[in-house]
Amino acid sequence: MEAHTKTDGQAEVINQHTGERWVYSDIVKDHFFHPRNLLLEGAKEGEFDAEGMVGSPACGDVMYMWIKVNRESDRITDLKWKTFGCGSAIASTSMFSMMVTENGGMKIDDALKIRPQDVMVRLGGLPNRKIHCSVLADKAFRKAVNEYFRATAQYERVIIEGAKIIDQRLNITDKDIEEAVLEGAQTIEEVQQKLKVGVGDPDALPEIEQLIRFYKEKYYG
Repeated sequence: MEAHTKTDGQAEVINQHTGERWVYSDIVKDHFFHPRNLLLEGAKEGEFDAEGMVGSPACGDVMYMWIKVNRESDRITDLKWKTFGCGSAIASTSMFSMMVTENGGMKIDDALKIRPQDVMVRLGGLPNRKIHCSVLADKAFRKAVNEYFRATAQYERVIIEGAKIIDQRLNITDKDIEEAVLEGAQTIEEVQQKLKVGVGDPDALPEIEQLIRFYKEKYYG
């Protein structure tokens, strides 16, 4: 929470971590100007075990994230990212990527416990109006981890948050289908190319097709 004072009749926002008038901390500025683990031009995205994407370039911030996992130790050995976003999003993701990969890499379950608040503490704080930017990394990471769990047949570990499970075998939800449609899938075949939904659970196909029609109408008219 931010503190407020009055200066010449104007409300002023105070950094709750430093007590200073709100300017970005030196740590935030360092991670903005010198982002860690940014995916550089020419890097091969296919070298990673999974990727996650949240947001939309058409309407705001978007975050892409790639992870590499040591299957035996369940540790994240590498994490790269890129974003179309503001300075807060860049700094937050840079710090998040450093936290996940430092000291040989965190185990997946431990990395999933990192909260946006933990990232902000390491950054020295962010204005409340920019907190949503720090959530982008968390959401993209969770999507990448879910993709890794599905790719390695660890379906019981797939993270389900506030969504209805449509494919019981693969733990695929209505939100997964919604995001597939948002990413351009228009038919059951195109959705299955992204998610494999319904391949092993044919009883789910009528509901999947209904959801595709619903989301196509909702977003594309």
